[in-house]
Amino acid sequence: MIYPKIPLAQSIIQTCLSKGITTIIISPGSRNAPLTLGFVNNRAFQCYSIADERSAAFFALGIAQQSKQPVALVCTSGSALLNYYPAFSEAFYSQIPMIVISADRPQSKIDIGDGQTIRQENVFANHSLYNANLDAAVSLENDQKINEAISIAIDKKGPVHINAPFEEPLYETVSELSIVVNNIASANETQTISIEELAHFAAIWNNSSRKMVLVGVNDPNVVSDKTVKSLAKDNSVVVMTETTSNLHHPSFINNIDTIITPFTNEDFEDFCPDVLVTFGGMIVSKRIKAFLRKYKPKHHWHIDTLRAYDTFGTLSKHFEVDTNVFFDAFLPLTTTVVSDYFEKIKSVQLLRKQKGALYLDKIPFSDFKVFEKVMPLLPKNSQLQISNSSAIRYAQLIDIDPSIEVYCNRGTSGIDGSTSTAIGAAVVNGKQTTLITGDIGFLYDSNALWNNYIPENFKIILINNGGGGIFRILPGHKETPVFNTFFETSHCLTAEHLAKMYGFEYTIASDESSLVKSLNDLYAQYEKPSILEVFTPTLKNDTILLQFFKELV
Repeated sequence: MIYPKIPLAQSIIQTCLSKGITTIIISPGSRNAPLTLGFVNNRAFQCYSIADERSAAFFALGIAQQSKQPVALVCTSGSALLNYYPAFSEAFYSQIPMIVISADRPQSKIDIGDGQTIRQENVFANHSLYNANLDAAVSLENDQKINEAISIAIDKKGPVHINAPFEEPLYETVSELSIVVNNIASANETQTISIEELAHFAAIWNNSSRKMVLVGVNDPNVVSDKTVKSLAKDNSVVVMTETTSNLHHPSFINNIDTIITPFTNEDFEDFCPDVLVTFGGMIVSKRIKAFLRKYKPKHHWHIDTLRAYDTFGTLSKHFEVDTNVFFDAFLPLTTTVVSDYFEKIKSVQLLRKQKGALYLDKIPFSDFKVFEKVMPLLPKNSQLQISNSSAIRYAQLIDIDPSIEVYCNRGTSGIDGSTSTAIGAAVVNGKQTTLITGDIGFLYDSNALWNNYIPENFKIILINNGGGGIFRILPGHKETPVFNTFFETSHCLTAEHLAKMYGFEYTIASDESSLVKSLNDLYAQYEKPSILEVFTPTLKNDTILLQFFKELV
């Protein structure tokens, strides 16, 4: 076996191995050579080389998103480390485990006017669950910090930072370890909840005729069928989900914006819940957030093992347990309440569905029409990754087959790494994986394609409307040079040459018939990664979408 000669590098590598951290994403560099040599020369580790650190971090995020296990990132010293920050903050807010291991100069070399000697300690302090600032010499204190960092990433489901100073020479290796690994076990806590603790809240529930369960970003198949059926049969409960909720039942409301956007003040008053129960991650719909902030429920309970955000300014209770643990204990304490809460919203949903179908039948080719055609043609039992901005919002308006898993970086809701994340997910999930993205997000993360691990079953549906179309539906849109240049970021770029350079199959569509044909070909013919670029009219998309909500009444 080949090991780095530097003992500190040995300690980090062997502790990762002892704690089961075996997926390592490495970006090229010199200062991190001791780590690179140690990880790559040990067959227990699966190592990937991704040159662009920002893309590497989102690629790692995608792998961890699927595996639910921490992925380690290894980079050289200096500005390389800072490029991890967008994905690091996404991991923090999405509760995805990530371990950043940065090589550094010894402390005596920092701030002396040398190259790539930035202050690396605690650079992620605002979003890191733990910062292990190591000393160059091996010590029990170092071992404790390394162990604690990895344990926290696993137990608290988030990002940590290990900063390791290495002195030259960096490339020397040995055949035997010179350290003894101190594997310090973490304490695993069993989560329980007592009937006594729940009795007060069950009484509130049983005396309320309007209960809303709002589900944010949620992993597929994590909520038990028993819980789903219990919530679905209660006429005093309305369950509202989004595409990223990955939770399905015929009685659940899965098109939130379609339902509530046309509401009058009277409708909102009538729909305001007495009790709001939330679980899962961030909510996409700006309208449901605005509604619940203005028409505040009397009680808001959030269920999450780790954190609860007061998104609506009404949080009254955080149940720090798993969703199934909570409902398994809570639902047996509840009783049936006479209510027309669900029936009222179900009748609204039926009306909206009829009106929406009539509208979609008459609109011209546009972003909205693309989503109407794409979503039903996605392969069953596949995975859909969606970029942020317009793409994730359009996706909320069209039904999706329950067998399709849906993911999006909604922790920070940035456009910066959607493609890299989707590729990381596709590498490990074993499923047909499709990324739906807008042109600005795609171009912003184009280095994601600079990746030697992209599987054949990875497909990109790129909707190119010539700019940041979401700014056209936000307040302040005016057709001026300032708007077009500094907000929308108008452009005439395509993915054609990028596809050729990186070995992707490439096709285009610019109308409904070519789109349907290209979609069928996308999954039937190509045996390598593919990009379908769909061109839509810049000046029509916003008016078509905004008119949709007006015609739902």
